[in-house]
Amino acid sequence: MSPLFRRKPVDLVEDATTSVTEEDSAARRKSYTPSKKELGVVTPKRTQQGRRTQEAAPANRKEAMKQLRERQRQERSEASEGMRNGEEKYLLARDRGPERSLVRDLVDSRRTVGSFFIAGAVIVMIGSIVRNEVVVLASNVLWALLALAVVVDSIFIARRIKKTVKARIPNSQQRLGSLYLYGIMRGLTFRRMRVPKPKVELGAKI
Repeated sequence: MSPLFRRKPVDLVEDATTSVTEEDSAARRKSYTPSKKELGVVTPKRTQQGRRTQEAAPANRKEAMKQLRERQRQERSEASEGMRNGEEKYLLARDRGPERSLVRDLVDSRRTVGSFFIAGAVIVMIGSIVRNEVVVLASNVLWALLALAVVVDSIFIARRIKKTVKARIPNSQQRLGSLYLYGIMRGLTFRRMRVPKPKVELGAKI
């Protein structure tokens, strides 16, 4: 009798299953794609622009406090940079809103007398301590002229703010008095020291 007929049906099923399994394994080996790790390719970590990498859990209280201080430092740095760049979510309450942004552009688009006020005040202070009547008199005259120029310039700033805000944002709920003060105070600050920093160039049409 042939050996094939001597084998039990269970043995035949096992042989067939083993054959199919070996064929599937060979097919998988042919279609297998090695991972980057197996190939030795280093995958770069995501930067701050993408998803943040998960920090390792602190080993002790000292390490936890160190990580907390580092996160706070990064958050303060981001907030400071965002405030200088005029990003709405980082601005203080006094700087938020389309009206305040418009006022900043109006003030930053022109030279203001107030931006020279501090420098003039320093000159007047130095002149006032010199024991010379002519120098003292000149310092007092310069101080009076500076004060008058700032008042006149502030009036022009307020009028320009009123005209532009009513034309651009007619339904504004902001009090004009607060916008005037905001613009005048910004005009008294050196251009390079203004926060948020100017977005428009001198002479730009607003």
